[in-house]
Amino acid sequence: MVQLNQNFIDSIAKDLPPHLTMEDFIAFSALPLRPSIRVNTLKISSADFTALMTAKGWQFEPIPWSDDGFWITTDSQIQLGNTIEHIQGLFYIQEASSMLPPHALFPKTIDDASQLTVLDMASAPGSKTTQLSAMMTNNGLLVANEYSSSRVKVLHANVLRMGSKNCALTHFDARVFGEYLYDTFDAVLLDAPCSGEGTIRKDPDALKHWDYAEIEAIAATQRDLIDSAFLALKTGGSLVYSTCTLNTTENQAVCNYLKQRYGDAVEFESLADLFPGANKALTSEGFLHVWPQIYDSEGFFIAKIRKTMDIERAKPAPKPQKNFPFNQTSTKQLAAIHEYFKQSFNIELDGMGLIMSRDDEYWLFPYNVESLIGKMRFQRIGLKLADAIKKGFKVRHEAIVALGRADLGYPLTEEQATQFLMGRDIMLDEKVTPQGETIVCYHNAPIGVVKHLGNKLKNSLPRDLVKDKISSSTPNIV
Repeated sequence: MVQLNQNFIDSIAKDLPPHLTMEDFIAFSALPLRPSIRVNTLKISSADFTALMTAKGWQFEPIPWSDDGFWITTDSQIQLGNTIEHIQGLFYIQEASSMLPPHALFPKTIDDASQLTVLDMASAPGSKTTQLSAMMTNNGLLVANEYSSSRVKVLHANVLRMGSKNCALTHFDARVFGEYLYDTFDAVLLDAPCSGEGTIRKDPDALKHWDYAEIEAIAATQRDLIDSAFLALKTGGSLVYSTCTLNTTENQAVCNYLKQRYGDAVEFESLADLFPGANKALTSEGFLHVWPQIYDSEGFFIAKIRKTMDIERAKPAPKPQKNFPFNQTSTKQLAAIHEYFKQSFNIELDGMGLIMSRDDEYWLFPYNVESLIGKMRFQRIGLKLADAIKKGFKVRHEAIVALGRADLGYPLTEEQATQFLMGRDIMLDEKVTPQGETIVCYHNAPIGVVKHLGNKLKNSLPRDLVKDKISSSTPNIV
């Protein structure tokens, strides 16, 4: 049963628009959320994915504000998070409303993201980060920050699973960005930490102990964060501020604070035409205040802000960071790593990014990160390509799933793909000529690398990615 604190109901009644009723709000808050997913277009097109899974009995209803988002209906036995398609990163389990902020930041298809530098200030677990990465077609630079140490690990795992190579991960209190990376980003997404009032359908106890005193404390942090985001934004750039809460203190009031602080430098952009039906959630300022009953979704708030003029820097630039642990790869090393990827996997590394080295490791960095080196410490940048070994290189799993060409890989059956993800070797029906390191694929997307020994495929899946259980994506098949 949903637990709605009476103090919350009394408070939220003041914010509820006149065309909506408290009765509907309470009724929808008690309903389970409709399952929704976002197709990962870095690995498969939405058309191909829906065709593939429709044949397996899945039903899809398009989400109006996301070309790649769908409400889905599947057999109740299917555990979405344990399906091969989820593990290999063909889709992300993402609540429909949470797909709105990235779409608001980039409402039109990005023709060329190569020159874009984007900041996601509060990234974990990675749904919006990987959505932005897909919208940027893995080009440009996406700085993904997360304050919580444990959540950084989850963010990193999802970035790798989805094959995002244009990300640089940071681990800071996001209030530092306005100082350290002042006037740096073309676009900023601040999906701010909040009281989570909109998540009641996912967590029935979310509002059981609701207290307005805590709301004001959270809003104070949000004001600091939006200030930092605005200072880190380039003049002419766009900032999207979003929360999964419903009260105006954490939403409209935070945006109005920024407007009062910076005046005409802050321009609210109307989201009235973001998608058909957006006007149902539109506020007088042009924000979207999504109540659960409007679209049968989680509650959410989205505001888009443009920075129209320069803001004077209040503090001098911090001293440059020293001891960056990576070096430019030598011409000889560069030629060798290019040759290895071309000959072994038919992967062309030309034009993909900067290849940097650290000891015996070789990494692929987004080009745009070069200008930020020394300005801030990074937890992780781009992809690890390979390790140098005694005779050549040993490719990394993350490089294969992000860069590999499926058309030249070894296709696996569902049973073989299951065995691979469970860390087992795959026996071949007949002995053939050994082929060495080989990409293996499922659904025409790379799933990893094996050593083809002629009579079997020796599994090279990293131990931390081995799964104990795989759920079939086809109904009534275990």
